[in-house]
Amino acid sequence: MREMKDSGIEWIGDIPKGWKISRIKYVATFINGDRGSNYPSGSDLVDEGVIFLTSNNIHGTQLDCNSEISKYITIERYSILGGAKIAINDIIYCLRGSVGNCAINKEIMEGTVASSLVDIRPINICPEYLNYILQSPINSIQTLAYMNGSCAANLSAENVANYIFIEPSMKDQFEISDYLDRKCAEIDSLVSDIQRQIELLEEYKRSVITEAVTKGLDKNAPMKDSGIEWIGDIPEHWGIMRGKYIFVQRNERGNIIQLQLLSPTQKYGVIPQDLYEEISGYKAVKLDEKADLSLLKTIHKGDFCISLRSFQGGFEYSEYEGVVSPAYQVFYPIIEVFNGYYKHLFKTKIFIDKMNSFTMSMRDGKNIAFADFESTYLPVPSLQEQQAIAEYLDEKCAEIDSIISEKKQQLEAIEEYKKSLIFEYVTGKREVLQ
Repeated sequence: MREMKDSGIEWIGDIPKGWKISRIKYVATFINGDRGSNYPSGSDLVDEGVIFLTSNNIHGTQLDCNSEISKYITIERYSILGGAKIAINDIIYCLRGSVGNCAINKEIMEGTVASSLVDIRPINICPEYLNYILQSPINSIQTLAYMNGSCAANLSAENVANYIFIEPSMKDQFEISDYLDRKCAEIDSLVSDIQRQIELLEEYKRSVITEAVTKGLDKNAPMKDSGIEWIGDIPEHWGIMRGKYIFVQRNERGNIIQLQLLSPTQKYGVIPQDLYEEISGYKAVKLDEKADLSLLKTIHKGDFCISLRSFQGGFEYSEYEGVVSPAYQVFYPIIEVFNGYYKHLFKTKIFIDKMNSFTMSMRDGKNIAFADFESTYLPVPSLQEQQAIAEYLDEKCAEIDSIISEKKQQLEAIEEYKKSLIFEYVTGKREVLQ
């Protein structure tokens, strides 16, 4: 049993005798790079070249250099940079965006970082040990303290350089890192398995919705070719109609004083801004102070909305009375329908893909126009079937979502266990036994 001493820091507690409290600036160099005229800007980005890391490249505790999310600069631009060039074993740390997230570089030979990141280069410390320090509450507690103090969701490199940490002998650093590498690999494998289960559940949910809204619930119903390429066969007794014969745009204007301002969201539909902030934890986009409130579009309960992100997530359904930005397009049914059926149809991948076919090379920003939707053929089951399908999907999706929620809670518990495990070893409260 090793002898312990008081660290003098309440939230750290006891540490082994012989270990010391230090600051990261004494064991690492912080490379912000040239933020002047030589630093890359958006106009310098190219499809191929030297990698230009952003916060999107940090997923959890891993550096993700997938070409689909990565940005690049030319070799010529890279060659004139000052010291902003990353190296193996550097730790890439988020100063803005996903503040406090970080990952160690084990594969990139040449590259640089965006101004929202800082490159931490270990000098007199085991790189893996410092990375574990920054994956532990030692980092998150101090990050939160700095953010609360500045009332801003960002840090400076100087803030992080002044973070305290517990510094054992170099021998202990390597032993702790080797042990945590093994334990965290086991934990990460379990996390990957659960994440894959969630992905499969999400895929299953999408397939259940698509099957129900295009094929109905009666597996024995005779089918026919709908003549709609993106749908294929539908039950023989279903009809098809162009969108303009089912829905029409709503162009009423409302005043924010009379009606609450709503936010169209992919996950929650069209909901009040304060509710969105409460359940999502994010700030809603607010109206400009100079905005003309009389131009806000009225949206009623049961209306649908084509939002600025509909090319990603389909059309949104409103359960509320209110107003939305004039940038959105609001529409409602002009024949009797069961809205829940079309709510599900408008969120299927096949429908989103169909709407996206109208946006290709046509409009900057990929906005979907209601005119495109008007010309699109849609399936029209009987009203009774629409209701049955909607109620079935509401119940089925709730069951799947409940399982997914449990899986996500498992992930949260595992991640908390991982952080506490790392904290216990990097503060010396638990000892690596030989």
